[in-house]
Amino acid sequence: MSAPTVRPATPPPSSTPLAGAVEQPTLAEAVQAYWRRVRGGDMGSLPAILALAVLAGVFVLLKPQTFPSVLNIANLFQQGAVVATIAMGLVFVLLLGEIDLSAGFASGVCGAVLAVTLRDFGWPWYAALAVAILTGVAIGLMLGLLVARVGIPSFVATLAAFLAFQGIVLLIIGSGGNVPVTDPVIVAIQNRNVPPLLGWVLAGIAVASYAVASLRTWSVRRSRGLLTPPWGLVVAKIVVLAVVVLGLVGALNQERSLNPARTSLQGVPIVVPIIAVIALVLGFVLTRTAFGRHVYAVGGNAEATRRAGIAVKKVRIVCFMTCSTMAAVAGVFAASRATSVDPNAGGSNVLLYAVGAAVIGGTSLFGGKGRIIDALIGGAVIAVIDNGMGLLGYSAGVKYVVTGAVLAAAAGVDALSRRRARATGSA
Repeated sequence: MSAPTVRPATPPPSSTPLAGAVEQPTLAEAVQAYWRRVRGGDMGSLPAILALAVLAGVFVLLKPQTFPSVLNIANLFQQGAVVATIAMGLVFVLLLGEIDLSAGFASGVCGAVLAVTLRDFGWPWYAALAVAILTGVAIGLMLGLLVARVGIPSFVATLAAFLAFQGIVLLIIGSGGNVPVTDPVIVAIQNRNVPPLLGWVLAGIAVASYAVASLRTWSVRRSRGLLTPPWGLVVAKIVVLAVVVLGLVGALNQERSLNPARTSLQGVPIVVPIIAVIALVLGFVLTRTAFGRHVYAVGGNAEATRRAGIAVKKVRIVCFMTCSTMAAVAGVFAASRATSVDPNAGGSNVLLYAVGAAVIGGTSLFGGKGRIIDALIGGAVIAVIDNGMGLLGYSAGVKYVVTGAVLAAAAGVDALSRRRARATGSA
């Protein structure tokens, strides 16, 4: 009888034999590589960040007493919530190279459903909220089926929905009508603040979570011999995020009421952590899941993706459902902000600003390129233009001209960067 064979122990995936197998770049080399990507056409959110810095600087110089005030900063977050939320959903559709022109009025329909179920049916806030969100899901499913299964171009299908949803809002609300929203929970979303202590706790959790995730990713990639960014760059990003987040929380925790003896205004607006959580979830879906990789693949080359065995139609349907669901969330935010829903809910410039926010932030109209953070950065640019020019007393006409010029510039940068990328062979 032979002795049993003793097999050597299998090293864990995170063992270090591969560590150092790839020559890691220094901080200077990483900066040079980033600059080469920018020159090659991969500009990402850089133009939007520069535009945001320039616009904010100009408005600070022209309105030093009001624009950088804590009260106005809180208003910026609350004013931009609806546009940024719709824009986050539109990123999924734009990544496919499609468009959803109905997202604005879809938010109006969902807001109207919320208001009517609260007032006319007397439902509790959580039931009305669930029905409003499910309405958005159903709208997205219908649009996705029209585009992916029936084969109607998204421009036509969503344009038809744009007109139909406008009529549905009128039918629900009634011409000239107005449905008030008085539920304290719904109203609090856009009009109340997180207690200052809770704001510090949430900010600490956010910064700590980002630091742990960044350092863990860096460590795992390093131990497996993969290319990693320089340690100093990782730490610098954590420090910058901590300074920005903790600085904003510290500023918003200050008293900003014009009459503190009557009404106190302290703390981060409740809508801010809600949007942060939504952005984290959507960002995780796009960057860390197979579905997210499929979305980018479909946007890059749908036919090649189909030949690879990926269910392209399902990806399209889910993207439209995500877009309309985010529109429903934005409809809730809008109803909370206005404490009512009227027949123009989701109309006017809501859709145009949302599309503009996604594109200005760096999401490509040609598909395959974009991130959730792009929508937030672009939404900030839109909010700063609208807010700053309002403080300067400019008319709505001037605001539209300036916003249109910024959007045209962003679309031009996108087109030129793609041309540059093709010319340099990086696309």
